[in-house]
Amino acid sequence: MNKEKYESPLSSRYASDYMLNLFSPDTRYRTWRRLWVALARAEHRLGLRITDEQVKELEGHITDIDYAVVSEREKEVRHDVMAHVYAYGKAAPSAAGIIHLGATSCYVTDNADIIIYRDGLKHLRKQLIAVIKNLADFSMRYKDLPTLGYTHYQPAQLVTVGKRAALWMQDFASDLEELDFTLSRLKMLGCRGTTGTEASFMDLFENDREKIDRMNEMICAEFGFDDYFDVCGQTYPRKTDSAILSVLSGIAQSAYKYADDMRLLQHDRQIEEPFENNQIGSSAMAYKRNPMRCERICSLSRYLITDAANAHMTAAAQWLERTLDDSANRRISIPEAFLCADAVLRLVLNVTDGMVVNEKIIEKAVYEYLPFIATENLLMEAVKRGGDRQKLHEIIRQASMEATSKMKQGAECNLIHILSECSDFGMTEEEMKKVLIPSLYTGRCGEQVERYVKKLAPVLEQCEDVDREIFV
Repeated sequence: MNKEKYESPLSSRYASDYMLNLFSPDTRYRTWRRLWVALARAEHRLGLRITDEQVKELEGHITDIDYAVVSEREKEVRHDVMAHVYAYGKAAPSAAGIIHLGATSCYVTDNADIIIYRDGLKHLRKQLIAVIKNLADFSMRYKDLPTLGYTHYQPAQLVTVGKRAALWMQDFASDLEELDFTLSRLKMLGCRGTTGTEASFMDLFENDREKIDRMNEMICAEFGFDDYFDVCGQTYPRKTDSAILSVLSGIAQSAYKYADDMRLLQHDRQIEEPFENNQIGSSAMAYKRNPMRCERICSLSRYLITDAANAHMTAAAQWLERTLDDSANRRISIPEAFLCADAVLRLVLNVTDGMVVNEKIIEKAVYEYLPFIATENLLMEAVKRGGDRQKLHEIIRQASMEATSKMKQGAECNLIHILSECSDFGMTEEEMKKVLIPSLYTGRCGEQVERYVKKLAPVLEQCEDVDREIFV
């Protein structure tokens, strides 16, 4: 940690080493050099006056970047790409004259960005699948465990713990679908010249259009891409950035929903996030067990959701073939979005790895409200015995208000006793208690979980080991 200068907490505290390395200067500028090599190699193979020895010399100096030379040159020329061209030429002097031939700066900057974003999305994909796998296992384990459902955060009909987790899982699965769709549509810029017209290459290849197309295909293939944009300005369309950050925002939305639900459940002591033996919840209140991981998920997710707006605004604000007001914004907003999404998913993975289910607390809450939940069944049974449905409904309403009022004063629920004393019901207290079985009121929860997890089997089979260590 550098104690003398500001450092993003995403770098020093939250993001993984993989994502930090992916967005590091070394990865970025080495990718630039790999792109220059790919361009020179393609031009050589297609007949331009570039020798095999020049290409090999460029290949031999991809990693030895002299940042001091780059820095001094950039101060002089005020252009980062040309500073790197200069430094590369110093390292590979025989090839200095053919580096960047026919290209404009966006050939390396934009293509490198797409390569890095592609790799970042693939990494997040692995984490996302691991989260889905955790939730699938949890859902199956607790698919039949009745728990109090909530609408408006007020007690509602019963669900199961596993069914609720399946809702979280479904959100993350939809994010995976969006991520895969976005990955499938990623294209390189290719090498298209200053305004995307390929005019410089028409000159270099003496109007041989097939060679220009072949050059772009060779560059794309070298970096694992099937295609490049049909038309472009100087840059690739910034709608691509908007699509990518929309995916990351979607992940943050799902994570926020999950973590927020967990915070509510931890307040009720029903389900808790992991808590280490030596973990401290409060500097003053030693008994505290705060949901700090879930709070952090919500905090970071909120940042990521708002950060995505940068890409939307940038895409909308680009003038004609090119304007540079995207550059400084993209240098900050997109890497930080990837680091943040990485941090969020690592936290979600950590929490879903070790959720603590307090079954007795859940059972207590279920039985406290079960008499109210059972009233519809009791009403149906009373009607079968000759009762008037509308009169019975009013009796239940009044009895429920009476029982609730007493519960708010600390008394136990006596709704069944009140109803059993009403002659219109024609049922004894013992008869009524026979329907107070939680599993009667969870519907198809268990079946829904089983069917959905089975449907996700092809996704779950792709689960790989991922880094699960986080700083807490």
